[in-house]
Amino acid sequence: MEDLFASVKSDLKNNDPAAAAAKIKTYLENNDIPLNIAITGECDAGKSSFLKAFRGIKDKDGGADVVDTTSVYPHPKYPNVTFSDLPGIGSTKFPADEYLKLVGFEKFDFFIIISADRFRENDVKLAKEIQKMKKNFYFVRTKIDNNIKAAQRKKDFSEERTLTQMREDCVQGLKEQGIESPQVFLVSSFHPHLYDFSLLQETFDRELPELKKHVLLLPVQNISLEINNGKKEAFLTKLKFFTLLSAAAGAVPVAAVSAAVDLSLMAAFVR
Repeated sequence: MEDLFASVKSDLKNNDPAAAAAKIKTYLENNDIPLNIAITGECDAGKSSFLKAFRGIKDKDGGADVVDTTSVYPHPKYPNVTFSDLPGIGSTKFPADEYLKLVGFEKFDFFIIISADRFRENDVKLAKEIQKMKKNFYFVRTKIDNNIKAAQRKKDFSEERTLTQMREDCVQGLKEQGIESPQVFLVSSFHPHLYDFSLLQETFDRELPELKKHVLLLPVQNISLEINNGKKEAFLTKLKFFTLLSAAAGAVPVAAVSAAVDLSLMAAFVR
C-alpha cells in the first residue's frame, strides 16, 4: 500500500494525474474480493424470482425454477459478485445427504434457503449441514404477498399481527427441528420494498466479514434509506485511502490536479 502511495504521489508531482488515476483503478480492481451467494431450496419455491429481485431485475415471466442444474449470474454492473441458483434440494440427482458436496459448497460465502410455504425436511437437513461446517445461511420465505391477501379475508385482519405470527411460527418450527437461532425473512419478490427485504440486506451488511462488506452493499439494489446509509458506511471504510491520496494531490501546487483526483476517487465509489 505504501508503495502505491509513493508511486501515485510521484505521478502527481510530475503533473500526470492520468497515470495516478490508472494506478488507483488497477489497485481497486485487483483488490475486489469475489462474493459468491448461493440461492437454494425446493423446486417451485420462487428461487429464480427472488434472485431477480435481489439483483434488481424485474421478473416478467415468473417461470418455474430449474431443477437439476446450477445457473450462475454475475451482477449486471459488478462482475465480482456472483449469484448461483442451485438445483432443488432432495431431487434424484441431488439427494439431501450429498447435496453440499455435489453443488460444491466451498465456492459459496452464503446460502439463502428459499421456501414458499413452511420449511420442509430437506430445508432443515441442509441448514443443519451448513451449520456444522460453520457456513452462513439464512431462511427466506417468499410469496408473502399471497399470504397477506389470503389473510385479508378475515374480519379482524391486521397485517402487522399476521406477519409477526408467520415469522414466529417459522422460527419456532425451525427451533423444534434443532436449528440454532434461526433467522427468518418474509419477502415478496414482486414487492421488494415491502416486508423483510430491507432487513435481509441489513443483516448481510452486519454479518459479512469486514473485507466483503462493501462488495455486497455496493452492487445490490438499494431498496431503502437504511441500505443507502449502509452504502455510505462502506464508502467510509476507504476514507483513509482516499484522504491520503487526496492529500498527496493537495501537496502538489496545482489546484486543478488535486480537484481532479478528488473527483476521480469519488466517482470510483459512487458508480
